[in-house]
Amino acid sequence: MADTKIGADHLDSKGEVAYDEKPPSRSGSRQQSVSLNRNVTARIQNPLAGIPRDTLLRNVEDFAREANMTDKIPLLQKGAMVAQDPPAFEQIPELDEYERDALRNEVLHKWRQPRALYFTVILCSIGAAVQGWDQTGSNGANLSWPQAFGVPDTAPDSGPLPGVNYDYNSWIVGVVNAGPYIASAGLGCWLSDPLNNFFGRRGTIFFSAIFCLLSVIGSGVTQNWQQLFVTRLLLGVGMGSKASTVPIYAAENCPAAIRGGLVMSWQMWTAFGIFLGFCANLAVYNVGKIAWRLQLGSAFIPAVPLVVGVYFCPESPRWYIKKGRYDKAFESLCRLRNTPLQAARDLYYIYAQILEESDIIGQSNYITRFIELFTIPRVRRATLASFTVMLAQQMCGINIIAFYSSTVFVKAGAGRLEALLASFGFGLVNFVFAWPAVWTIDTFGRRALLLFTFPQMAWTLLAAGLCFIIPEQERAHLGMIAFFIFLFAAFYSPGEGPVPFTYSAEVFPLSHREVGMAWAVATCLFWAAVLSITFPRLLRAFHPVGAFCFYAGLNLTALVMIFFWVPETKQRTLEELDYVFAVPTRKHMSYQLTKALPYFFKRHVLRQKNARLEPLYRFEGAVAEHQKVAVVGETS
Repeated sequence: MADTKIGADHLDSKGEVAYDEKPPSRSGSRQQSVSLNRNVTARIQNPLAGIPRDTLLRNVEDFAREANMTDKIPLLQKGAMVAQDPPAFEQIPELDEYERDALRNEVLHKWRQPRALYFTVILCSIGAAVQGWDQTGSNGANLSWPQAFGVPDTAPDSGPLPGVNYDYNSWIVGVVNAGPYIASAGLGCWLSDPLNNFFGRRGTIFFSAIFCLLSVIGSGVTQNWQQLFVTRLLLGVGMGSKASTVPIYAAENCPAAIRGGLVMSWQMWTAFGIFLGFCANLAVYNVGKIAWRLQLGSAFIPAVPLVVGVYFCPESPRWYIKKGRYDKAFESLCRLRNTPLQAARDLYYIYAQILEESDIIGQSNYITRFIELFTIPRVRRATLASFTVMLAQQMCGINIIAFYSSTVFVKAGAGRLEALLASFGFGLVNFVFAWPAVWTIDTFGRRALLLFTFPQMAWTLLAAGLCFIIPEQERAHLGMIAFFIFLFAAFYSPGEGPVPFTYSAEVFPLSHREVGMAWAVATCLFWAAVLSITFPRLLRAFHPVGAFCFYAGLNLTALVMIFFWVPETKQRTLEELDYVFAVPTRKHMSYQLTKALPYFFKRHVLRQKNARLEPLYRFEGAVAEHQKVAVVGETS
């Protein structure tokens, strides 16, 4: 095969991909390339596959001269040869035994990574804990601040007070609680693209951490609900830009084999932050009238190490490559990989794939990048998939508990202390059951976890709602409600908990990653705002039975959406995902309906052990996943 860039895609008379033939070019692409807009054959292709060895080495020399890295030419050439055919690294004579051992250990000891990588993940985890603590500070404070500011949304046990409009006040409480999500969806998320463009991933995280630090301190000293609302809006600016950047930053720094397990730390440590927030709510329960101020203000604690620690982390190498700063990207990769060879391999592989992306995307500004989320087919499919998983996080009902669990338990007949203790139990379950996803998300996959957990969340939420029918004087009333809410959280935490942010951070091409993630997070937080505003009123209108049953039905709706619109992404490099999302949505839906669903019925319902599922994706040339097959095959 000759060396050429990917050409414009078109279809032949049979509707299959037709390939453009072009003369050799410096880029190092192939003469025939799978279309990144319409991959109807569902092929996943290594961008370096099929390039003659001499041409590949010459391309690397050209790249090194362009990047002012001529002193690294031998290392970059070895890295390119490994990237071209990962399973065949044992047959590359230029590699020494130390380098071969490092490549074997990527499979045999995949968690053996540099300290800088784990420090980066820990820093991202702190950012997630800030997010979780911010959410639950208001949960406990909701029992006190409405009364302190003269807008009570529930009548006292002695009966309604004259002249108090509890329905109107419930809207005020909902809007104040929704403040961070309104600001995140409307401004914070969309700031992430220009902030990332000018200041990088680390600079954006620092910017957001400052807002998360100062705004929560301000919320603790407000004098009326209007001031509280403003501080909550400022908090949302930081939350939105942080939630749009931290998962991307983690995804771009992590190797493909463990990317899911490390990036999902966002949700796991968000759950930990939620748990810490509930702990803080309990810790200040008996301090008197200022309890709610401490509950809101305590969220500044995890923001402090985030502000300080972010500049000790390496910048994203993919951001450096996007800016053409290849030498800096190599330095960053050397901190994030075990050997310079692995850094050189990843550097050249990312560079080669970005060249392919640029052929279908070209140059663009912020506005055109946003429009292209819906106009470029490959990007549009990622937009739809990320929208689905983010919307599903709100449809599943987890945030009616995270935002209003104390209110829900009071409605179930608990006292204030009992409600806070029950909320603490919810936070603990949410955190503990997030741990299994560190392993399962890269083993069973993102899609499989969602398809398994959504039906479980539907019936547990339905059961929790129906338990409100049990007479309140019965001891089983509160106990069964809490039990099914805890069980609901146990199913949520390893599935819809970690997947949305992990998934959305990896599905977009580098050119659209910031604006794509901003879109995904804005979707999530906009609907979180809608939920936060409407749930107090929904609770009054529907009663807890109707409210919980409503969200149980939404779980089943989300299950259908995920089944048709969310492709699997596990253990693919960020560059290989271009080919996954080049498969037309109609082809993906047809496969799931006509192949995957009948297989599931035959294998798991009829128990037919001979049932076989035809794979959707076909591999052309060696891709990173095949390295595992080669290494394990040799050592077994």
